[in-house]
Amino acid sequence: MLTTRPTFVFFLLFLSLPLSSFSQSSNPVYNSFLKCFSDRTKTPQAQNVFSQTNPSYSSVLRAYIRNARFNTSSTPKPTLIITPRSASHVSAAVLCAKPLNFVFKIRSGGHDYDGLSYVSDKPFFVLDLSNLRDVTVNIADQTAWISAGATLGEVYYRIWEKSKVHGFPAGVCPTVGVGGHLSGGGYGNMLRKFGLSVDNLIDAKIVDVNGRILDRKSMGEDLFWAISGGGGGSFGVVLGYKVKLVPVPRVVTVFRVEQFIESGAVDMVHKWQSVGPRTDRNLFLRMLLQPVTRNKVQTVRATAVALFLGRADDVVSLLRKELPELALKKENCTEMTWFQSALWWDNRLNATLIDPKVFLDRNLDSSRFLKRKSDYVATVIPRDGIESLFKKMIELGKVGLVFNPYGGKMAEIAEDATPLPHRKMLFKIQYSVNWQESSPEIEKGFLNQSRVLHSFMTEFVSNNPRRAYLNYRDVDIGVNDHGPNSYKEGEVYGRMYFGKNFDRLVKIKTAVDPGNFFRNEQSIPTLPSKA
Repeated sequence: MLTTRPTFVFFLLFLSLPLSSFSQSSNPVYNSFLKCFSDRTKTPQAQNVFSQTNPSYSSVLRAYIRNARFNTSSTPKPTLIITPRSASHVSAAVLCAKPLNFVFKIRSGGHDYDGLSYVSDKPFFVLDLSNLRDVTVNIADQTAWISAGATLGEVYYRIWEKSKVHGFPAGVCPTVGVGGHLSGGGYGNMLRKFGLSVDNLIDAKIVDVNGRILDRKSMGEDLFWAISGGGGGSFGVVLGYKVKLVPVPRVVTVFRVEQFIESGAVDMVHKWQSVGPRTDRNLFLRMLLQPVTRNKVQTVRATAVALFLGRADDVVSLLRKELPELALKKENCTEMTWFQSALWWDNRLNATLIDPKVFLDRNLDSSRFLKRKSDYVATVIPRDGIESLFKKMIELGKVGLVFNPYGGKMAEIAEDATPLPHRKMLFKIQYSVNWQESSPEIEKGFLNQSRVLHSFMTEFVSNNPRRAYLNYRDVDIGVNDHGPNSYKEGEVYGRMYFGKNFDRLVKIKTAVDPGNFFRNEQSIPTLPSKA
């Protein structure tokens, strides 16, 4: 932080130095870190370390803030932002930050829904990995090395450059960063065919708390398991992953079909619960529920959004038998390549005509006000439950739900194969609300709506523990102050995210980072010390 100087001294220095040079050089934390960082990397590093007085500080910070709730003048700001350009830079950053006793946040794409990768109520640094964005695709052995700061859009584009019959099962938002996405599990619209992203990992590289750069062999299977769905920010700085590419057909099919309460949405959504998770694993059939006003009447719109790894005729025939309530017709369907389907799922109009390079656009400094929550459903919600849900959504007025089907490959993988245990569920729910206005009162109202709907759903969702998905970050379910009650606080959200796998994660955390250097408000705690 700035140190106050007498006015005349400031004036004399101002005459001979740029303001930014003076301000940064007068910051003892900046000086201490920069000297250590430059010494360890054996090169000047001022261009990769930003204090709050650096003219570029604000643009570097804002570039990867994706939730506008945490992009205000009152939002706590990092004391330093470090933007490493190599693995050795990351190693040096860890070793130089440790003695300074700041919280060390790690950001790859900035899509943490509650901002935990770039906000803290304690003094903190941000390690911004956005410069580590290499994607190396090897079609000969059907693998790719993906750096943590790469985006999913860049991954899909680089695969498309090399092959039109390969893909990778990951998320549908192209600006999501690989580091957070994969370390948290990696969920996408091919999971019923190929599982999660982490079900297709081969290797990884991480910088541990001692600054060592480790691969799968040198880190060991326990740590590799932990960063395959347990959240990389608890165990070290994930540098990247080696993944297995998956085969995709030359032609896939997408469709979007809407229904409303008055046109049979209740029956369609109720029946979907028995079809979406059990149908052909080539079909991912998402259900979006949104309260809307139609013809001046409040209703709920149910939108089926699908990817089918095959031809339109086949999916129309399939759903005519399994889900006639959807009333799918061939004219609702569009055939395209798998890469084009990724563009379509990103709501790109004319996905078959658009320039593929749009997926290289990181859309910097772009955010919206939002809140997300999650749930899992283990047994079919009865029809009257769907009716009551629709009434509650209309009553609240804004919060939407996304039903994401499981089944297929997901149900075949053991619950302890990776940290993410929610394998046998029928479907996952995302609670979703977005708004445009920067207003504390408006924000308070929408956050309350999401919490009320989440509470309403209690009787219909998993319990003991009620399950949640790490990458749908939700601080409402518990946070950790990392004080004397750290383990008990961590167990609250940890059981919801990881179930019984929480115990193994804690043991690994205690072994690899006993001092709890890598921590955030929902990180894995260490075992409590014995009195």
